[in-house]
Amino acid sequence: MPELPEVETTRRKIEPLLKGRTILRVQHDAPHRYANTHLAEGRRVQGLSRRGKYLLLQLAAADAAEDDPHDLEFIVHLGMTGGFRLESTPHTRVTLTTDGGELYFHDPRRFGKMAVVTPGAYAGMPTLAGMGPEPLSDDFREADFVKAAATCGAVKPWLLSQKPVSGVGNIYADEALWEARIHPAQTRLKPAEAKRLYHAIRTVMGDAVNAGGSSLGDGLGNYRQHDGEPGGFQDRHHAYGKDGTPCPRCGTDIAKTVLAQRGTHYCPTCQVLRP
Repeated sequence: MPELPEVETTRRKIEPLLKGRTILRVQHDAPHRYANTHLAEGRRVQGLSRRGKYLLLQLAAADAAEDDPHDLEFIVHLGMTGGFRLESTPHTRVTLTTDGGELYFHDPRRFGKMAVVTPGAYAGMPTLAGMGPEPLSDDFREADFVKAAATCGAVKPWLLSQKPVSGVGNIYADEALWEARIHPAQTRLKPAEAKRLYHAIRTVMGDAVNAGGSSLGDGLGNYRQHDGEPGGFQDRHHAYGKDGTPCPRCGTDIAKTVLAQRGTHYCPTCQVLRP
């Protein structure tokens, strides 16, 4: 599933194609999955932002001045396999036509979702409504994270809940926990552990954004940027998907287990589960 680095890369790549453009038409055949997207038609894209794994397009009336308040939000969740493309594919689910051309939402497994809402009206999106701070923002404060981690359950599922910090999914949880030398099932982090994890999250997420995210394998669900180019961070993974290969730090083979129904990768030597 695309996580924060992949969604942020998508935002940066498509922003020049959409910002300032008027949406003329939104075509799809699944209104239950792409809710109220017709409301975007005739409106101008004032800007594109991101919250965790969600893209947010700020919309205003096409003839509104630049400093007018945004009156609608076009929310996009890429799901497991979603992404935008410059050309239509056999897995195009949504065609977005603007006064500058067309952009296509490609989603082989059909888990992506879209909705047009009034700004902040996230009652039907509990994950978005209850999301924690952005990991690369000033709102993500070490002291708050350390305090919350002192009473957390198994740390990896806690991270995946999006409540302590937003945008961290399976890939980057494994990578940050490896970087911090913390077992994915560890509970009640000590202050020193939580501090290491806090800084690991910031480092891993920042590096992954700069590398354009992670592309894994060559299947239909593999993340690609809008122009078909892969991300580059997969070449820098230390734990995720590396089971059976030597840990870059100590040489022990990376192990794989299942935690909270998610494949989980860690080093049995560097990431010891303490009592």
